[in-house]
Amino acid sequence: MDYKSNIQYRKETLTRLLYSIEENESRIIEALYKDFKKPEFEAVLTETNYVIGDLKQTIKNLKCWAKPKRVLPSILNFPSSDYIYSEPYGKVLVISPWNYPFQLALCPLIAAVAAGNSVVLKPSELTPNTSSIIAEIISKVFTKNHVEVIEGGVEVSQNLLAQKWDYIFFTGSVAVGKIVAKAAAEYMTPVTLELGGKNPCIIDETANIKLAAKRIVWGKFINAGQTCIAPDYLLVQEKVKSELVEHLKLEITNAYSENPELSPDYTRIVNTRNWERLNQLIEPEKVLFGGQINSEDCYLAPTLIDETSFESPVMKEEIFGPILPILSYENETELDAIISKYDKPLSLYVFTTKNKFAEKIIQKFSFGGGCINDTVIHFSNNRLPFGGVGHSGIGAYHGKMSFDTFSHKKAIVKKANWLDLPMRYAPYKGKLTLIRKILKWM
Repeated sequence: MDYKSNIQYRKETLTRLLYSIEENESRIIEALYKDFKKPEFEAVLTETNYVIGDLKQTIKNLKCWAKPKRVLPSILNFPSSDYIYSEPYGKVLVISPWNYPFQLALCPLIAAVAAGNSVVLKPSELTPNTSSIIAEIISKVFTKNHVEVIEGGVEVSQNLLAQKWDYIFFTGSVAVGKIVAKAAAEYMTPVTLELGGKNPCIIDETANIKLAAKRIVWGKFINAGQTCIAPDYLLVQEKVKSELVEHLKLEITNAYSENPELSPDYTRIVNTRNWERLNQLIEPEKVLFGGQINSEDCYLAPTLIDETSFESPVMKEEIFGPILPILSYENETELDAIISKYDKPLSLYVFTTKNKFAEKIIQKFSFGGGCINDTVIHFSNNRLPFGGVGHSGIGAYHGKMSFDTFSHKKAIVKKANWLDLPMRYAPYKGKLTLIRKILKWM
């Protein structure tokens, strides 16, 4: 079947994928728990239900998205009809991460298929149970020459990147993103890079401190902080710092009990290597709350760090775990100086009741996306683009923008034959004055 041009076939395969995911949802949730004890609620909210919703939207709108879009023609081309055609790139490579191993593998795959591409998916080897069930589902739904899952470690990724692709979609760290970009440049392959960064979260003296603490705790410690858009560090105005810290402690306890290790709602760090990296970021003398560890279970408690140095390891890299440094500032000049120390982040958050201050922050700093008076939730709206800028990524997706990401936009002018204006043809003598007037009207 020609999936490149047959939109109905694309819809039918995506519908089969939808049914298969719904049928296997309990197994997917179980696999996520086996990989790093992801709670069922988070597995449904951030993984299976998100993918199911994405599939339903794509199936519903695919014919409309794929239809050539008519645009206003140029007067210079009169008479003509002008269109934008969405054309598949061809062979697409999707490399997905381990932190949301189902959602971040399936959503790009869905979009690539919807746009008419063939896909090779390389899921993360760090979540083998989830990768295995993804491979099983894909092999039953798609033909091998249409969509294929290739499992394996770093060597597999390196071998795949050494090949020629028509498009590469990568989600992961900045360091690996640079490797992907370099490999893609060898063949002039277009890429989408969904990376990360040190996402600041600003809390000024006018914020609703109690509510801010609740929303920060949820956004930071969901998935044990292993979220690319999680707040990476807090910048709180000095006047309200003590109050915020007390509310953060209370909200952590409310969410995960006095002992989060026993909570059924708290995820583990994905593996020993990542656990050790995070453990080394903690300065015991700076711990305000938390800090408890259990190496056998890759457990690291929700941890608050107080006023650490910018030279400390925890402030030099993206944390990507349940450690939250809390820094204070007195005025906007100080605030600007701190944020400007880092590359453009994937997300930025502001808690304030001053609309002018929030708008000023949004306009002043470059970042992928964010929220005012909340965290993380901008990801959930598929009418908003999701992606980074600078070191935090290249390109964006979600909803129709996902379809557009995996489609080359081909410009077509359909010129009529019933009239052929002689103005553009040589010889040009006597035509310049008229053409200048026409160009001024455009």
